[in-house]
Amino acid sequence: MTDSSLPDWVFPPPEGFTAEDLDRIPQLPAHTELIDGSLVFVSPQASFHTRTMWLLEAGLRRTMPEDLRARREMSVVLGRQQRPEPDMSVIHASAEHSPEQTFYRAEDVVLAVEVISPDSERRDRDRKPTLYAEAGITHFWLVENQSGRPAIYVYELDPLARSYVLTGIHHDRLKISAPFDIDIDLTEIDRL
Repeated sequence: MTDSSLPDWVFPPPEGFTAEDLDRIPQLPAHTELIDGSLVFVSPQASFHTRTMWLLEAGLRRTMPEDLRARREMSVVLGRQQRPEPDMSVIHASAEHSPEQTFYRAEDVVLAVEVISPDSERRDRDRKPTLYAEAGITHFWLVENQSGRPAIYVYELDPLARSYVLTGIHHDRLKISAPFDIDIDLTEIDRL
């Protein structure tokens, strides 16, 4: 602790934090992310965000192949100073190593999903998709609140440009064939 009685992690090292540091820093708030070597803290989530996560998780689990798993709010190591926490990820089942596991690696992730929150809108729209694409995560969804219902922007990685290409915008129903056959009635959020 410093003289100011603040935790040491409030003062980042000159070269920034690393992905490994997140597992070693004591008393770090839950769901802390690492973006460009800086710690990012998450604000409490709104009802829309929580209900959207329930809806997507149930829909993904119902439709995904047996060799995949849906995971909420688990960080993904993308590089030495990059460890964001997608709202939802679809990973290879083989990426599960132990119940104490705290992260996955980029190569484990088939799909990363970000549900836009007011406090993280710029990161969700700009920085995180760029990081996911540069790390080679093939599928990315950006979810936005449109009058209380999710609008899902579906992207696929252009491997040469290492950036995402929009493949569709879905409002009442998400019905797509990649990364696997998915059919989710987005209006079900009204009942959650």
